[in-house]
Amino acid sequence: MKETISVLIPEKKIIERTDEIATELSRKYAALRDGKPIVVIGVLKGSVMFMVDLIKRMSVPVELDFMVVSSYGDSTSSSGQLKIKKDLENSIQDKHVLLVEDIIDSGRTLQYLLKYLNDKHPASLTLCTLLDKPERREFDVKVDYVGFEIPDEFVIGYGLDYAQRYRNLPYIGVLSFEE
Repeated sequence: MKETISVLIPEKKIIERTDEIATELSRKYAALRDGKPIVVIGVLKGSVMFMVDLIKRMSVPVELDFMVVSSYGDSTSSSGQLKIKKDLENSIQDKHVLLVEDIIDSGRTLQYLLKYLNDKHPASLTLCTLLDKPERREFDVKVDYVGFEIPDEFVIGYGLDYAQRYRNLPYIGVLSFEE
């Protein structure tokens, strides 16, 4: 089977939108003035490129932590089975938490993660995603910051993969298969 990639969101648009979100987040956290740390949690591996570009553009100090959660494996659709492969290294109690995701589709993973993180008693919990597929939503998840709403296509690039490939593409592309 031949794989074909078509560009959905070019690199320039990703960087422009990331700048906008970073500015909004910086204003939000600067206005709090409560002295509590801001912890940015990246959901690896897909969110890493977006998260790095986002925090480089934020004007407030942040701490970093990561989680590894999987529901896809090497497939193009979610298995529905959530696995936490790496948990947080530090406590988030009484800290402002910014959870950064690459993509939200069904909402299953985020519903679980948000409850999991809220149970650790952060001062606040904000969800930011690069991509949102609202037409695939099965679970009600409040997303605070969205880079782009996209159609129900299988996307790769800018951190997102298919069987661990294509993460290094500087744009978001739609992956299709031809025989």
